[in-house]
Amino acid sequence: MSNVPETAVDSGPGGPHGESVIEVADLVVRYGAATALQGVSFSVGPGEAVALVGPNGAGKSTLVNALSGIVRPASGTIRIRGRLAHVPEGRQLFGELSVEDNLLIGAWGRSDRDPAPVYAVLPELRGLARRKAAALSGGQQQMVAIGRALMARPDVIAVDELSLGLAPKVVTGLAAHLRALNAERGTAVLLIEQNARLAFDLCSRAYVLEAGRMVVSGACEELARSNEVARAYLGGGTGEEP
Repeated sequence: MSNVPETAVDSGPGGPHGESVIEVADLVVRYGAATALQGVSFSVGPGEAVALVGPNGAGKSTLVNALSGIVRPASGTIRIRGRLAHVPEGRQLFGELSVEDNLLIGAWGRSDRDPAPVYAVLPELRGLARRKAAALSGGQQQMVAIGRALMARPDVIAVDELSLGLAPKVVTGLAAHLRALNAERGTAVLLIEQNARLAFDLCSRAYVLEAGRMVVSGACEELARSNEVARAYLGGGTGEEP
């Protein structure tokens, strides 16, 4: 395999029928002498909700940054069919701009920059449209970050640490919005999370990343019943035989 990764981006809305909207094979990412990702492979199908879980420092953010073109892989293959939008860790809003101006940034380069479809999905934002992003609560800011990503009319949305620093009640509300987006609009979701309970509840499949390697994958229901996964990520064993 070539040392230059193959990347295919924005091949048309939805991607070819039956093909993954994200397909990664043997991905390697290095920062100098340190290897952040080693031989990582995974996929997200059209309309799927897939979780990527793992401890802090496992390489989760590096992986989504590679998908978004922020980080250049050393080798491997990344194929993205359709449009991918990235909700970054920490939200990264423009605090002195209004909510609506932050949303419009997400449609940069598009002829259609009407935020009305985003307000339909996230109606709470309509009443906050003129407020500065810096004046919002953490949950409201996360909602703006999701809305900004939706302005790109994506086929798949990658959300990096949805629950980071937020109260459980706020996270529950945000998760409901993502669930509705996936179920009602068919937008594929890649959820990058340390909170495995949230990830397993929201998604149908999951991959577990540790120290830059995929160590286990499968249906979320099956992973939640695994004693090994439960001990590591759910605060204890299931009490059942593996």
